[in-house]
Amino acid sequence: MKYEQLWKDIETLCALRGPSGREAAVREYLIEQIKGHAEYEVDPLGNLLVRKKGKKPAKKVLQLSAHMDEVGFIITNIDEKGFLSFAPVGGVQPEVTGGRMVLVGDNAIPGMVGCKPVHLCDDKERSDPGKISNMKIDIGAKDKADAERQVNKGDFVSFDSEWVEFGAGMVKAKALDDRSGCAILMAILENTYPCDLTCAFTVQEEVGTRGAQTVMEHIENVTCAIVLEGTTANDLGDVPEHLRVCAPGKGVAISMMDNSSLSHEPLWRALRALARKEDIPWQMKSYVSGGNDAGRLQRERGAVATAVLNVPCRYIHSPSSVASLADVDAAYRLVNAFLASNADFQEG
Repeated sequence: MKYEQLWKDIETLCALRGPSGREAAVREYLIEQIKGHAEYEVDPLGNLLVRKKGKKPAKKVLQLSAHMDEVGFIITNIDEKGFLSFAPVGGVQPEVTGGRMVLVGDNAIPGMVGCKPVHLCDDKERSDPGKISNMKIDIGAKDKADAERQVNKGDFVSFDSEWVEFGAGMVKAKALDDRSGCAILMAILENTYPCDLTCAFTVQEEVGTRGAQTVMEHIENVTCAIVLEGTTANDLGDVPEHLRVCAPGKGVAISMMDNSSLSHEPLWRALRALARKEDIPWQMKSYVSGGNDAGRLQRERGAVATAVLNVPCRYIHSPSSVASLADVDAAYRLVNAFLASNADFQEG
């Protein structure tokens, strides 16, 4: 059943380590799954471009996009005691960093992010989570020499976080943004549609959508693009309804606008109408925030009509983001229905 397979694929993808610029493990896994379904290539920056022919020849191409990278850190220094200084790669808050287990470098050396104990903090320090630049990663090294035998400056760091299913079809994991989108594209590539299809698994989205900036150089005759994303759900407590963005469990979230793009109105309205027709759970994002690859894609190669479909995620950009399986299924069903039935828009 596709519904169950999506969940398994996301679990596998979230377990892989792939901070921005170090997406190789994710890319290699995707290639292994895609072989035999479609043609693919990897561009010089590391984007994975997958092409699949439609049932009939087409002059136009529809592009789907999801990014492979996750937020993480990079080692910047090793001090005399063997503690590691580090900097964020992508948007990571200090509040979700201190006291967390991480894995360092290609050898996945375990470490703990240490910060000043609360017992030693004054009133100001207790109310302020501090800065990542004041934190250290403790890998249990005896001294600098011991640490340097295990890790190096420039090594990447990822959160060490287990997949946990709980509640009413919810899951906790790292990297749901955007391994959920990658899993949806994998499922889509198992099917054949009326139109030609290109799926772009992009790199370095979390550090400025750099992969999306170059990916359009390799794709011809794109009619429109749909970006699959994991997006912020701010539905906790007494947050006013208009600031909640979206909520897990209420369906795929359709974007009208974010800080990087203005979705093509005929396209997002067509997606919304199709969700209604097919009885697919959906919601509109209720607050303008964030940004994603759509901002790059819609401005490249003479402009491309672009829309964004989102899986709502609580606690995004942390080791413990939370999403609903039902929303992943809804996003897959909407993309699948659009590709199967909306050829008129694609051929524009």
